[in-house]
Amino acid sequence: MARPSKTDPQIIQMPPQKMAVVRGKGPPEKVFAELMPALYGSVFTLKFDLKKKGLPTFKVSGLRARYPNILKENKNEWTHIIGLAVPDDTVSLPQKVAGVDVKLETWSYGTVGQILHLGTYAGEEANINRLHEFINDNGYEISGPHEEEYLTRPDAKVPKTIIRYEIKKK
Repeated sequence: MARPSKTDPQIIQMPPQKMAVVRGKGPPEKVFAELMPALYGSVFTLKFDLKKKGLPTFKVSGLRARYPNILKENKNEWTHIIGLAVPDDTVSLPQKVAGVDVKLETWSYGTVGQILHLGTYAGEEANINRLHEFINDNGYEISGPHEEEYLTRPDAKVPKTIIRYEIKKK
């Protein structure tokens, strides 16, 4: 049997993750431009405050975004729930940009279906369809929002994005 490639869909278990989160609605380019300074400002301030206090710090990992209405709405109406992982013992976040609340949430996962997409965001549809088919063919159904984890910057030569759904047995 052939080994699965890095870009084959897979089903894995993921633990819950505490996240610093911002929310917005509208076209992605507008929402991300408005919200990223607040989110990154808050998380990096948290990281450097811990370092100044001599406490263990953390690596700021890939940006994640949940889109609860991506499959139902025009891109200009998308709801964006955008987050960065923070340590589980985080109890508050510094607010760095007036008018943009950065909140703490715990994102649940459990069993997830995911696929690594290599290429532009506009080219994701074929891999989203592959993942949906894989989830269904393995006796599962989607039970959570469409989520993307951005492993590279949007302007990377080959953007890398994990497309993920919480799933449950049918």
